[in-house]
Amino acid sequence: MAKQRQVRIEQRSALAAMQQLETRSDDELLAETKYRAAAQAILGARAAERYDAKASREHFRKAIAAARPQERMQLRRMADASLALAERRAGDLKDAVERLGQAPPSSRQLLMLRFMGLVAPPPGASIFLRLRGIALVIGIIVALMAIGFGIVELIALPFGGISIGGAVLLGLLLVVAVLGGLALFGRRRQNKAKAARAAG
Repeated sequence: MAKQRQVRIEQRSALAAMQQLETRSDDELLAETKYRAAAQAILGARAAERYDAKASREHFRKAIAAARPQERMQLRRMADASLALAERRAGDLKDAVERLGQAPPSSRQLLMLRFMGLVAPPPGASIFLRLRGIALVIGIIVALMAIGFGIVELIALPFGGISIGGAVLLGLLLVVAVLGGLALFGRRRQNKAKAARAAG
């Protein structure tokens, strides 16, 4: 019984350490020695958020090697979820997150991850998948330019219209402004979510 209590205390302390370390910078986590497994796991999760599967895999390998035996299963599950995110595998991410005992990503988040997988295939993907991603990006840019051009033309119509060159330029500026605003809004939501997780 005493040994079981000790194991529970160690597991709780490792979890608490991970929560405390989440606010530290990458350099501080790399220098962490007391809670190396927790620090490497956080670095692995951050690399996955940048879609860097290679770095994420290496950090989790170090985390599992430095962890106590009773912590390794949970770290492997965290690694599975992080690598599924980094490699844009939406179905595997949903299953891995559920195995961690957490709420799965929303349908919208999974849809965005699938879209990312199409537009930016993970490293090691076939040439066909990469060419398909490039073609999709070009198609999206052309479609956005056309939408921006159309909006500018409609706005300028009551004022006597606008030249094609001017409409193209203003349409491009409009698209850039909208995408910039969406990116800023998304970053703020992400930062709020991270702050909420850290506070929790």
